Amino acid sequence: MRDRMNVYFPPQMLRQIAELADRKKLSRSAIVEAAVASFLSPDGADRREAAFTRRLDRLSRQVQRMERDLGVTAETLALFIRFWLTITPPLPTDAQAAAQIKGRERFEGFIEALGRRLQKGQSFLREIPDDIGNLPATKDPDESGTAG
Repeated sequence: MRDRMNVYFPPQMLRQIAELADRKKLSRSAIVEAAVASFLSPDGADRREAAFTRRLDRLSRQVQRMERDLGVTAETLALFIRFWLTITPPLPTDAQAAAQIKGRERFEGFIEALGRRLQKGQSFLREIPDDIGNLPATKDPDESGTAG
């Protein structure tokens, strides 16, 4: 047995209920009954909490990957700068102008190569595990105190 209940809805909500009922080929009462049952269901909150938990877990993993990638990037840059500063001898004054021109050319080439890699979706950080797996076991130059 069913009891009758009169409720009032905003016109926009009534249109949405009617459209959904037409699409699903159900009565408007069935649509409203399902919505109220879902709202009153004790496991509805659990389902929402589980969905939020899954989303938060996914976001946490993404943030962890970003932190790892940022750490790898910072370490790579720091190691390169240290190595470069250690092995690069100072230039004589008469060679500095030519070195600056060559440096600009190399930088432009670097920017072009970077642009091509980014357009193709290639990532140096994703290649690192493959590169590390293919290296022979050697001592870290940083541990011995010498570079190269």
